[in-house]
Amino acid sequence: MLVGALTAGAVGDRIGRRKVMLVNLAWFSIGMAITATTQSVQTFGLFRFLTGVGVGALVATVGALVAEFAPPGQRNRYNAIVYSGIPAGGVLAALVALGLGDAIGWRGLFWVGALPIVLLLPLAVLFLPESPKWLVARGRYAEAERVAARTGLPVPAPETDVPDKVGFPALATRGLALPTFLLGMMSFAGLLLTYGLNTWLPQIMGEQGYGKAYSLTFLLILNLGAIVGGLAASLAADRLGAKRVVASTFVLAAITLAMLPLDLPAGLLFAAVALAGVGTIGTQVLIYGLVSNYYPTTARAAGVAWCAGFGRLGGIVGPIIGGVLVGAGVGGSTAFQLFAVVSLLGALVTSLVPRSRHAEPAPVREEPATEVGSTVAA
Repeated sequence: MLVGALTAGAVGDRIGRRKVMLVNLAWFSIGMAITATTQSVQTFGLFRFLTGVGVGALVATVGALVAEFAPPGQRNRYNAIVYSGIPAGGVLAALVALGLGDAIGWRGLFWVGALPIVLLLPLAVLFLPESPKWLVARGRYAEAERVAARTGLPVPAPETDVPDKVGFPALATRGLALPTFLLGMMSFAGLLLTYGLNTWLPQIMGEQGYGKAYSLTFLLILNLGAIVGGLAASLAADRLGAKRVVASTFVLAAITLAMLPLDLPAGLLFAAVALAGVGTIGTQVLIYGLVSNYYPTTARAAGVAWCAGFGRLGGIVGPIIGGVLVGAGVGGSTAFQLFAVVSLLGALVTSLVPRSRHAEPAPVREEPATEVGSTVAA
């Protein structure tokens, strides 16, 4: 996924969002299908890697596309709806595995994973347009007008005060280098928490005395909390600003993670797990929204890809940290406390991100004029 995200960032701002998404929808579906036919651990690992390239490219590109189609004042909400597909897919995958795993085996589950090539790709070919903003940024005004007419969007005006460079080179320019580093660290923290908690929550809670029957329950509540809470937080982000809300959800993660090792009643424990989902997985969804709206069109795909790719290192480190702590027998409390510290550091880094010069302001809602002397009731 790291390789796929960075590759998409290298080409997405040059060849367009649509081509990258169509190619990688097919890519990861074919990778899933071939994985189902592998006969050795080595070839299984190879095709899991190649499948991850396609998934990483999609995750990195979709944020740029959503940011360029969503109406002003609703960009975080639209982004959250789209990226909530990640935890929703995790829930669905777990349920499919439980319901069909014994009947179709692991190979059958990978064939299920290949279905997007017949269910989604044809729809995307027919209905997924290129971004009008990207077309305008590349000087293709006639195509932008056709897409705008088809989708009901206004034809975007060319952006001003943008770097001369396109893609990753633009991220290294004076105005974007520091924010890019900080946004990458935010994503690193968010994905460390997401993958660390998703991987080790059942094991750590098992050490707290909860049996295997609770394993799926904890993961389902974690991901469902992320979906519902992430969507609610995205509404706040559109009103208050994504940066402020991301910092708050990082703090929420720290508080709830510190609570999980405590001897809580079952109802309170499940509520804490749900809120932890908001603060970890939900925070990462909000980070993608903040990042995708931070950059100019000529560097947007690269900016999202950088955060998805660099953040993927956190997705690798999180499970490793959990594994080391569990293997050392230091107990789940230490793991949760360490994850809570990472959450606080994520909030600190978020607070340091400078204001974007390229984010479009939300529309100002005009209040209706009232006549002099009219009462409040009137």
